[in-house]
Amino acid sequence: MKSERGQSMVEFALVVPLLIILLFGIVDVSRLFHASLTMDHAGREAARAASLQLSDAEVIGTAVDSGSSISLASGHVDISPGAGARMSGERVTITITYPVDFLTPVIGNMAGSFELTNTTVMRVE
Repeated sequence: MKSERGQSMVEFALVVPLLIILLFGIVDVSRLFHASLTMDHAGREAARAASLQLSDAEVIGTAVDSGSSISLASGHVDISPGAGARMSGERVTITITYPVDFLTPVIGNMAGSFELTNTTVMRVE
């Protein structure tokens, strides 16, 4: 019977890359979930501010402040209709679009970059 001294090292070398990809995949999914929840919160806060007849700059500032953990920028927030066109009893729509990149090299190369979108609608008071 031949020596099997290097068998465990070879098995370890074959399994480690798969475990690393799995670990980074879990991290990527967690980041996507966090970004989605943060966008939802920022959208609700911005819609609430818009329903109180605040200016567009204040509404966008509210969304950016609420989305600071994902570095949400003012360019990611869209308000429809604008402050001058909002009438009591109508609906205001806040749309947040956030670009996401994957950390995992293999998944990132396959999926590329994409955008998460969140839309919140609230009645103007």
